[in-house]
Amino acid sequence: MTSMTSDPNFNPIARPYRWLEYLTLGRALERCRLHFLPALLNRKKALVMGDGDGRFLAALLASNPHIHVDAVDISATMLQLLSKRCEVNAARLKTHHTSALTFAPIGPYDLVVTHFFLDCLTQSDLETLIARITPALAPDALWLVSDFRIPQGPMHLPAHIVVRSLYLAFRIITGLRTVRLPDHATPLTQTGLTRIAHHYSLAGLLTTELWQCKPRPIALAPP
Repeated sequence: MTSMTSDPNFNPIARPYRWLEYLTLGRALERCRLHFLPALLNRKKALVMGDGDGRFLAALLASNPHIHVDAVDISATMLQLLSKRCEVNAARLKTHHTSALTFAPIGPYDLVVTHFFLDCLTQSDLETLIARITPALAPDALWLVSDFRIPQGPMHLPAHIVVRSLYLAFRIITGLRTVRLPDHATPLTQTGLTRIAHHYSLAGLLTTELWQCKPRPIALAPP
């Protein structure tokens, strides 16, 4: 969970964040972030929001030598770590120290990435963000989402406990006010995106999903 609602302060956990992640869930979140990386090799311009210390972004830039990226995060320390991790490809990276909710998209983007970021937003803020970003998307743009989820069945209660515990920890450490997972599928669908692939891990606790814009109709001149 790496970004913002009600201006939480993620700077204190920026440097130990990687090791806290490994301590709690091993490399499961890292594998989740990278699962669809091979599907992104033909993308040209990306908007990456809340990538934290930049491990995914470094892998994206290294695997795709043609992509240029706008990276947005409210945490200055996270952006410093991200920039250092990506410094070999700094010419293709532009960082923006601001809230994603106020960032002015510089599209058209053919890729948006939100790994463990949307879970930091309230439902209304998430809907505002999606409405703000989608007009800046290219007709065939992909939106890559990774997040926690609460599955049905035997894992429902354990997943609920894990997610509640994470929200409590982030509230104490960063001041994050969000208390429940928002629904990203409905607003993405309503704005014209379609989920074309997904992968669950940790018995359904984690999901990573590829969404794609529907091609926009061509405006024909009147006869």
